[in-house]
Order: sequence, then C-alpha cells, then structure tokens
Amino acid sequence: MGESSYKPKKIAVIGAGPVGGIVAAFLARGGYDVTLCDVVSSLLEPALEPGIILEGADNFQARVTRIVTRVDDLAADPPDVIIVTVKATALPLLASVLESMTGEGRYVVSWQNGIDTERVLSQSLGVRSVMRAVVNFGSFLIAPGHIKVAFHHRPHFLQELDPASKDAAIGICNVLTECGLDTHHTDQIRNMVWSKAVNNSCMNPVCAVTGKTMFEVINDPILSNLVDLLLKEGVAVARANEFTLGPDFYPFCVDYIKDAGHHKPSMLQDIEAGRRTEVDFINGKIIEYGVRAGIATPYNVALRALVKGREPH
Repeated sequence: MGESSYKPKKIAVIGAGPVGGIVAAFLARGGYDVTLCDVVSSLLEPALEPGIILEGADNFQARVTRIVTRVDDLAADPPDVIIVTVKATALPLLASVLESMTGEGRYVVSWQNGIDTERVLSQSLGVRSVMRAVVNFGSFLIAPGHIKVAFHHRPHFLQELDPASKDAAIGICNVLTECGLDTHHTDQIRNMVWSKAVNNSCMNPVCAVTGKTMFEVINDPILSNLVDLLLKEGVAVARANEFTLGPDFYPFCVDYIKDAGHHKPSMLQDIEAGRRTEVDFINGKIIEYGVRAGIATPYNVALRALVKGREPH
C-alpha cells in the first residue's frame, strides 16, 4: 500500500448485520478502538461478550470496544472514521444525523451495496468527508454476533470523493489491509460500483420474487432467460452512461452466476425477513440512468415493481 500521513485510531461501524459484524471483527482483532452501532440491541450485545464469531472463509472471534444503540451517542467523542454498513434505504435519515460528526480529519465510508450511496451521504456531509468502498465478500447471520462468511474474494476497493482526501483514503486502506480486510485504493470506484450492481441486478430480484436460490434460478430455463435479459439491459445502460465494465464483463457475469450455488442473495434474505430491500439502489438506479441515456429498461421496471410489491408497507 501507499504511504499516508493519516493514521486513524478510533473507528465506528454503523450496522451490526453480517457486513458490519465482519468489518468490526477484523478491526477489533487488529487492535483498533471499535464502536459498533445498531438500533437493535440484541444484535449488538454478543459483540461485547463473548465477541463476534466469524466462520467459513474467515474463522476467528473478536470483541469490540463498545456498543451503542443511537448514532447520536457517537457525537460525544467522534470517531476518526465511520464505516456505514446499513442497508441503503436507511441512508437519508442517517446522513442528517452524521452531519455533526464530520470535520477536519474525520471521514465517513459507504461500505455498502448499490449505486450512488456515497452521493446520498455527500449531499449532507460534503464530498470532502465521504468515501466509497466496493466489498467482495458474501455473508449471512447464523445468530446475532455469529456470522457465516460464505466467500471472501480479496481485495476490496476504496476511493475518496474529493481529491483533497486522497491521503486519508490511502490511510484508511492501510488500516483495513493491516487488519486482514485487504483494501486497495483506486480511482475507478464508480466503474466498480456499476460492475457489481449490474451483476447483482439480474439475479437478486428474480430470487426475491420467486423465493428460489441462485442455483434453482439458473437451472430453470425460463428464469435463467429472464436473468440474461436483465443482465444485458444493465450492461447497455452502464455503457450508454460511459461507465467502463470491460470487454469480457458479460461472459464473466454469466460464469459467476453459474457458480453461485444454493445461495440466497441479500434481496431474498430481506424479503424473507420482512425488511425493505435495496432494489431502489440497484434496479431503480439502472432505470434512472436509463432515462438519462434514453434507453428503455422494461425488465428492470417490471422486476423492481414486483420486488416492491413483496416488501412490507
């Protein structure tokens, strides 16, 4: 990693689900002062005692420094870095609460799925304080504080929104890498966000609507054809908006989907748990950017509507 003068000590992770739990566990094991925050106290308590348990692609246990149930509680002693791992649907409310906690030397990282999550944060916090990461692991909760890491494809990637914050971004990458969450600094984060979102946009909503695993969908000829149509639609929108996916992106996605196995993607996990999904930040954004470029997106429009119909109201 590159050299950086930025050396954060105190880190808060907002969201004690599987993604937040993994980040908090790695940072805590690395010796950092870690505060884990979530509105659901039952998710938090095991992080202190006996500690967060990871099993699967990563296997260890680590205790965080403290837990809080209100983001406001971070304001008394603001952390150097706040890593946001909650669902994108919570961002507008969260961004307004975080306004008082940013300033010189303090940063907020969107460590989330979906398109333009960092832009929602920067509208409230300003571009200088906000960074965006693309994460390459899959996980789910076995129980509160007990996380199955289904796969972990290192490295992860991170980029500042404002060039003035590049040194800090490299410093945060160094901390994450030192703790075992190998994270590289990049200047291509929006292309990476789009590559991941287009890949997620085809399988996630089909599983969410049908209740089937990725393996079941890809082995059903009618459903796999729908996945293919969604994928091609997303690729067309990305390229029309001049995002770079690379020449082999389509065959890469097809191969990736075929290898997915009996995995329930996050959108289906949300539907089964009675939670709102991130469909607006995935398929909804493909629709929005399609309008920008004058490209019709009938498959994304249909699947987004069907997923919204299954969400709690």
